[in-house]
Amino acid sequence: MATRGFTLIELLVVLSILAMLLSLSAPKYFHSIEASKETVLAENLRIAREAIDRFYGDSGRYPESLDELVTRRYLRALPIDPVADNSTEWTLVAPPARVEGRVADLKSRARGTGRNGQPYAHW
Repeated sequence: MATRGFTLIELLVVLSILAMLLSLSAPKYFHSIEASKETVLAENLRIAREAIDRFYGDSGRYPESLDELVTRRYLRALPIDPVADNSTEWTLVAPPARVEGRVADLKSRARGTGRNGQPYAHW
């Protein structure tokens, strides 16, 4: 009477096929994760900059901090930087000396360069 089961050779063939498929798909998966982080970063920067501009248009001055945008309901919450490990810390750019306020723009604190060739700190 023969026992049913797989031989060692059959198991090794199946495992080698699985390893080959994973080695083909894993780089594409990780690349898509990085691409989506960059997309979220660009969108968060766009929304925050738009809120700063609306604040300036309404009050004639720039906000003192990003928290002021949240408390005055220009933003629901502080934007996150997914490239810099989901940080809510940003490099804040001051307005010209003749304008009140402290935040005229914000930049990412993430290190490295994006897919577009520009450093994240220049976005």
